[in-house]
Amino acid sequence: MFFGKKQEVTRAETAVCARAKINLTLDVTGRREDGYHTVRMVMQSVALHDEVRVAVTRGEKKPRGILLTCSLPYLPVDERNLAYRAAELFYRETGALPGTCEIYIEKRIPIAAGLAGGSSDAAAVLRALDTLHETGLTDDELCAIGLKLGADVPYCLRGGTMLAEGIGEQLTALAPMPHCWVVLCKPPFAVSTGEAYREMDAIDIKDRPDTNGIIRALEKGDYSGVCRRLSNVMELAIATKRRQIGEIRAFLTENGADGTLMSGSGPTVYGLFADEGRAKTAAKMLSRRFADTFFTETV
Repeated sequence: MFFGKKQEVTRAETAVCARAKINLTLDVTGRREDGYHTVRMVMQSVALHDEVRVAVTRGEKKPRGILLTCSLPYLPVDERNLAYRAAELFYRETGALPGTCEIYIEKRIPIAAGLAGGSSDAAAVLRALDTLHETGLTDDELCAIGLKLGADVPYCLRGGTMLAEGIGEQLTALAPMPHCWVVLCKPPFAVSTGEAYREMDAIDIKDRPDTNGIIRALEKGDYSGVCRRLSNVMELAIATKRRQIGEIRAFLTENGADGTLMSGSGPTVYGLFADEGRAKTAAKMLSRRFADTFFTETV
């Protein structure tokens, strides 16, 4: 009697840094018929990151599918989590056999903060699964998959200093941001992207970011020129009802920041510092009032 060869059970795993981003500029240029807003913005990666660990086990008699766990017990670990949906979409798009896919996220980036934490986690899962399954996807192919999850995911797959246009998916690499230290401070409330856009749509925006000026400053390596041009059209709408945003910006400026701004749809405010010591001191002082305060740097 012939018995087929028993399939070997194999396990492979990898870890990926899911970096936070800040906006050096953010301009909303219009609205499409499908409801998406079009944007023109410069984004920058920082060292603050979640750690995303992914393991794939194949050859089991009863594979368990996608299993997501997280260091924050209140975060959903099913289809409501973008990282979970990223794994589902990867397997659907590539046809790779899932076996058991285990994902663990060590969260460090604050939630609903304008720092693209969820999008970055999703991007990390796509990168990890491409490596583990040896699917050999190009960056463009990964970004096309990522765009189906959210407009920020393609940027999070690439990182660095980028001009983003369209709904955020049209990316152009820029001259790198001169290295500096960054203090991030998230006040104790969340702002959803949808809420931020609704509030912004209700006001008349007169001052627009000088995105071209920022791009020229980057090309020259002009750190001061970048700091002078930090601008986010969403900040006026969000900060009007939330005084802590202005208070944090004022504190950072008074304590040595070369430029300050609210990132993305908020409410996180950041300060850029050429002086590491001043940045550390400002972060330490802010942390006494705001738990979600982070000292980091551009990467």
